[in-house]
Amino acid sequence: MRSVILRLGAIVVAMALVAVLGSTRFGLAGGLALACALALAVVAWDTVARARLLAWLRLPQRDTVPRMPGAWEEVFYRSARQLRLWQSRVQREEGKLSRFIEALQASPNGVMLIDSNGQIDWCNATSATHFGLDTRRDLRQHAVHLIRNPEFVAYLASRQFGEPLLLRRSAGHGTVLLSVQVIPYGDGDKLLLSRDVTQFERTEAMRRDFVANVSHEIKTPLTVIAGFVESLLSLELSADERQHILELMQQQSDRMRQLVEDLLTLAHLEGDPHQPAEELLDMPNMVARLSADARALSGGRHRIEASADISQLRGASGELTSAFGNLVSNAVRYTPDGGTVRIRWRVLDSGLGDAVGEFSVSDTGIGIASEHIPRLTERFYRVDRGRSRESGGTGLGLAIVKHALLRHQAELRIASELGKGSTFSARFPAQRLVLREPAPDAGAEVERA
Repeated sequence: MRSVILRLGAIVVAMALVAVLGSTRFGLAGGLALACALALAVVAWDTVARARLLAWLRLPQRDTVPRMPGAWEEVFYRSARQLRLWQSRVQREEGKLSRFIEALQASPNGVMLIDSNGQIDWCNATSATHFGLDTRRDLRQHAVHLIRNPEFVAYLASRQFGEPLLLRRSAGHGTVLLSVQVIPYGDGDKLLLSRDVTQFERTEAMRRDFVANVSHEIKTPLTVIAGFVESLLSLELSADERQHILELMQQQSDRMRQLVEDLLTLAHLEGDPHQPAEELLDMPNMVARLSADARALSGGRHRIEASADISQLRGASGELTSAFGNLVSNAVRYTPDGGTVRIRWRVLDSGLGDAVGEFSVSDTGIGIASEHIPRLTERFYRVDRGRSRESGGTGLGLAIVKHALLRHQAELRIASELGKGSTFSARFPAQRLVLREPAPDAGAEVERA
C-alpha cells in the first residue's frame, strides 16, 4: 500500500513539475523531460529493490536482512518475519521427526518401510539385526533380494497379511525365530514389523514340557494306587497282603504329596517378587540339624560327616533350609550303601580381599557325566529316570535349590566324576556373612557319625 502511495505521489509531483515548469522559461519540453527523469529514477529504485529482494529470497538468512528505505523496508521486514515463522515450524517438525525416528530406533521390535516397488526405504537397527542388513548400504535394495527365505518371498507374494509369519533365521549365536507381519499403507507401500520370539517359544516349550512331566509324575502313582484299590475291592487277601498293599499305597501317596509340596515351593520361589524376610542363621546349628536329617534318611547305611566354621548367614530360614536339605537328601539317595556323605560350612577367602561363605555337600556316590551337569537344575531333568523314581526324588529339588540361591545372590557350583562321587557347593557373598570369634573350647568339627 505504501509503495502504491509513493508511486502516486511521484506522478502527482511530476505533473506539478510539468505545470510549473511549463509556465517558466524552461517551457513544456523541459518540464516533461524533468518529469520523465524523476519517473525513471523511481522505476530504477523499484527495480534495484526488487532485485535485492529476489536475491535474498533465493538464499534467505534471518540475520542478514537487507535494509531499504521507504516502502521496501516494510516488504523486507514482513518477508523476514514470515521466514522466521516458517523456519520455526520446520525446526519443530524436524524435532518431532527426529524424536520419532529415535523412538523407532530404540524399539525392541524391527521396523522396515518398503515402497510400492518392493525396495527398502528405511529400517531401524533392530530390523537390520533381524535380517542381517546394513542400514546404509542396503537402502533402495529390493527386500526379497536381501531376505531370501522362501517362506518370506511367498508371504509377500500372497498379499495375505492377516496373520504374522513365523520365520527361522540363522544368527551368530544360533537360530532365532522371528514373528514377521506386513501392514499395507499409502499407495502400495508396506510396513514390515518383526519381533524376536525365540525366548517366548522356549518358554512355551518349557511350559508344555512342565505340564507333560507333572501329568506323568502324578499319573504314575495314581495308577498304582488305583490298581491297589481295585485289588482290595475284588480280591480276598490275607491280613499280611492287605498290610503290604496299604504300605505301598502310602508310599505312592507320600510321593504325590511331596511332588505337590515341591511344586508349590518352586512356584513361590519363581513367582514371588518380594524379597523374603531375613534373619541371622547360626550355621553350626544348621549343619547339625541337616546331618541329623541325613542320618534319619540313611538309616545307618552311610557314613555322615559334618563340620562348620563358627559364623552366621543372613537369609530366609525356610528357603535356605529347603535348598540345603535338597542337596543333603540327594547325596544320601544317590550314594550306595557304605558310602560317605560330608556336609560342610566354611568361610573362605574370595581372593579379592573379602570372605565368602560356602555350604557344600560331598558324596562318594555314582557321580554324574559332564554332559548332564549344565542341565541338572532344570525342572524334572533326570540323568537316570528309573533310578530317580526308585530313590523317591521328584525331579524338582535342584530347581528349588537354584531359585532359592538366586534370591540370596548365591552361586551353585557342581563338580562330579563318574564312579567317584559329586560335590554341590553354594557360595554366598561377603555381605551375607557375620563372622564370630570361636569360644576357647569350640572347634570347627560339628559331628561325625
